[in-house]
Amino acid sequence: MTAGMTDARDRAGCIRRGLVPTGDAVLARMRSAGVHRFTATGALPVPRYLERLYWWAYVHPVAVRLFDRAWLVDAILFGNFARLRDAALDALGETISGRTLQVGCVYGNLTQRLRERLTGDAQLDVVDVLPVQLENLGRKLPPDERVALLHGDASSLACAGAQYDRVLLFFLLHEMPENLRRAALGEAVRVLKPGGRLVIVDYHLPSRLHPLRPLMHQVFRHLEPHAFDLWAHRVEQFMPRGAQATFVKRTYFGGLYQRLVWTRQAVSGASGAVERLMNVKREEAPPK
Repeated sequence: MTAGMTDARDRAGCIRRGLVPTGDAVLARMRSAGVHRFTATGALPVPRYLERLYWWAYVHPVAVRLFDRAWLVDAILFGNFARLRDAALDALGETISGRTLQVGCVYGNLTQRLRERLTGDAQLDVVDVLPVQLENLGRKLPPDERVALLHGDASSLACAGAQYDRVLLFFLLHEMPENLRRAALGEAVRVLKPGGRLVIVDYHLPSRLHPLRPLMHQVFRHLEPHAFDLWAHRVEQFMPRGAQATFVKRTYFGGLYQRLVWTRQAVSGASGAVERLMNVKREEAPPK
């Protein structure tokens, strides 16, 4: 393991369960693409739901080359990619300091734009369960010691809690079965520092008269069955209970998409060691 890889793991503050080696060939390709901070240890299989439902979009290398095109990503989101990307980034901050965790690689240029907002001493970790996705992202990023690519499972991050100032989940939750969605949200909250911010962008139940509602129903039925969960339930219903927080929600494009900003409050109490149990405060902002 190179010094750069060791530093990436050390500064993440943990060795995550399920970080896996992707093989010498992949590591060599990532180094040749200019990725100096790539961490992989242990063993981690591809989740069954990804193999069964998303081999055509994320798992197969041909699929990665096909789908990671700006025009196609924008078309899938009906021309809303830039709007939703910027909504996520604006929620993270105009300039981003401290530690940020992006859970899941994203097609398009979201991570590149996020990197451009980092301050000089900021740190960005991107974790994904698929080596092919990390390799693809590595090709799109210039060498940058502030950025680390971590091969791991979003539903089981083994680092200590309260490691990150910000956590981003961009169109990830709708793909996951409910048990893994709950686990991933629990982990995102757990690694977030008091006062830290969790930003989620994903699908939302559109109005009954939305012209694309019938089409999206068919898309979910045939391609993304777990996405119906986000039509049937609010995202906060999948969040872990007990943490003191504010919850701000905005919807976009007739309610088809949503941005959620979950801000964890500072620990209360004399010792500051135990969080006070209470319901999450939910603040609805006007839809855009």
